[in-house]
Amino acid sequence: MLTVRIINQSLMRKQLSTNVARVFAVCNERQWLLSKCSYSSDSDRIGQRKQRAWRKTVLAIGFGVAGSALYMKYKNEQAPLLAATHEPGLVVKGLPTYTLKDVKAHKDPASRVWVTYKNGVYDVTDYVAGHPGGNKILLAAGGDIGPFWDMYAQHKQGEIYEMLEKLRIGNILEVEERKDADKSDPYANDPKRHPALIPSSVKPFNAEPPVSLLIHNYITPNDLFFVRNHLPVPQINIKDFKLDIAIDGSEKKAKSFTVDTLKKVFPKRKITTTLQCAGNRRSEQIKIKPVKGLNWGMAAISTAEWTGATLDDVLKHCGVDIEKVNFAHIQFEGMDRGPDGTSYGASIPMEMARMLKNEIIIAYEMNGVDIPRDHGYPLRVIVPGTVGARQVKWLNKIVLSNEESGSHWQQRDYKGFNASVDWDTVDFKKSHAIQFLPVNSAICEPEEGQTLEKDADEVTLKGYAWSGGGRGIFRVDVSADGGKTWRTADLLEKPESLKQTDYRAWAWVFWEATIPLPENHDGKVELVCKASDSQYNVQPDSVEGVWNLRGCLNNAWHRVHVNVAK
Repeated sequence: MLTVRIINQSLMRKQLSTNVARVFAVCNERQWLLSKCSYSSDSDRIGQRKQRAWRKTVLAIGFGVAGSALYMKYKNEQAPLLAATHEPGLVVKGLPTYTLKDVKAHKDPASRVWVTYKNGVYDVTDYVAGHPGGNKILLAAGGDIGPFWDMYAQHKQGEIYEMLEKLRIGNILEVEERKDADKSDPYANDPKRHPALIPSSVKPFNAEPPVSLLIHNYITPNDLFFVRNHLPVPQINIKDFKLDIAIDGSEKKAKSFTVDTLKKVFPKRKITTTLQCAGNRRSEQIKIKPVKGLNWGMAAISTAEWTGATLDDVLKHCGVDIEKVNFAHIQFEGMDRGPDGTSYGASIPMEMARMLKNEIIIAYEMNGVDIPRDHGYPLRVIVPGTVGARQVKWLNKIVLSNEESGSHWQQRDYKGFNASVDWDTVDFKKSHAIQFLPVNSAICEPEEGQTLEKDADEVTLKGYAWSGGGRGIFRVDVSADGGKTWRTADLLEKPESLKQTDYRAWAWVFWEATIPLPENHDGKVELVCKASDSQYNVQPDSVEGVWNLRGCLNNAWHRVHVNVAK
C-alpha cells in the first residue's frame, strides 16, 4: 500500500513538472512579446509592473490547471484515510494538558502563538508567518479561535480541520466562564461580546472591529458590528414589551404595538445602510489637542441589512400623515436608563422624516435575525444617512412634537463647533444637532506602521468611503507621497441586490488601488486617501481644521504611515 502511494505521488510530481514547464514556456513567450512593446517614459514602470503581474497571474493559473485535477484525484484516494482521523477539537490521548493561563501566555512569535479550538491547543506560529492571511489569526492569539470561525463558515471544512490538527500540541479542559454577576453592578447583565472587538470603554461597553476585518465583508457580521452604548444594556421581556406612539398633547391618538403586531400587520421593508458614530476617527483629533469622548479609531462604522415596518406605515395606522401633520419633530426614546431614571433619546426634524418616509424603518431584524441585544433588541429605529446617535436602540416610544428631544444627547452632545471653541466658551444651544454626516473615507490596508516587503516599488491600498444624506461616492483619490500627487482608486462593485442610485445611496463603497511608491522614499511612506461624493463634497486636508472639543465629525484626509524593508 505504501509502495503504491509513493509511486502515485511520484507520477503526480512528474506530470505536474511537465505542465509547469509548459506554463513557463507560455510565460517566456508572452514576456518576449511584451519586451517588443514600447512604453512612454511616464508609463515605463507601470508597463514593467504589468509584465510581472501578468507573469504571476499566468503562473498561478497554470499551477492551478496543472495541479487541480491531480490534487482532486489524490484527495479522493486519501478520503478514507482522512475520515479515520479524530474529529477536530476533541481530546487526544497522550498529549499534554494546558490551562487558559498557559495559552494566554503565547500571543506573539517571540513566545510562540497558540490558539484553542474546543478542547484542542494549537501552535500556529509558523502558519502565521507563512500564510498570506495569517496576520488575521493573531486576533485570536492566546485564546479561542472558534468565535472567529463562527463568522466565516468557509473555515469549517475537512481540509481546514485537517490542517489545524497538524498543528495540535495539546489539550485544554478548562472552560472560561463568566464570573457570577454582581447584582450591584448595572452592567453585570450586559451581553457577551466577540473577542475581536477592540473596546474604547467597558462600562458602558463601546468597541470597534479590527480594521483588518472591517472590509472583509460588505455586510458587517453582527458580532463585529461596532458597539456604541451610552448606558447599561436593558434586559427586556418580549412578552411585556410594547412600542408606544404618542401625539404630543393628544392622548386620544396614542397607540401601542407589540413586536408580533409590527411583523404581522405591516409590510416588511428591508434596507441596507451604513451606521457611523459621530466620533469615528476621534483618535486623530486627540493627537492635536485633548477632547472629551471615546478614543475611537477608524472602525466606528459598519453596515447591515435591517428589516422592519416603515415609520410612515406605522404612523398612518395611527391616523397620522407626516405630509400633512403640523408637528416639527419626531422624538425617539429608548429603554436604556441612567441612574436617575432618564432614558436615552433623540429626534429628527419632521422635514427629514418626509424626505425619508419610505426609508425610515422600525427594525426588528439585523442581517436576517432578531436584532442582538447590543444593537437594540427588540426594536431600533433606522434613519439612513444620519449619525448613529439618532438611530435609537431599544426603541419603546415615538412622540410627534413641536420640540426637539430634550435628551442630554440631543441638547448637549453630538454637535459641531469650530476649532477655537473650548469648554469655557461653548454654547450648545447655538449649535445644531448632527443629523446627516459628511463625506468620509479611510485606508484599511495597509495598516499604520506596517512594513512592506523588501525593496517594494508599489503598494496596494484598500478601504471604505461613505457619505451621509444618501450621497453616493463618485471618486476616491489616493496618494503615496503625503498628498503631493494623486491617483484615482477603483470603486469595487456592490453586490447586485444592494446597488443604489448615486443620490439615494445609504451604504458605503469599498475601494482599491495599486500605486507606485515615490522614489527616494528612504523607507518611510505616507499614504493618503480622500473621497468625493455625488455633490462633489470633498474631505478637507487637515485634522487641525476640523478639530472640535467633542472630537466629532473628523473627515479629514486619512493618512497611514508605512515602512519599506531594506
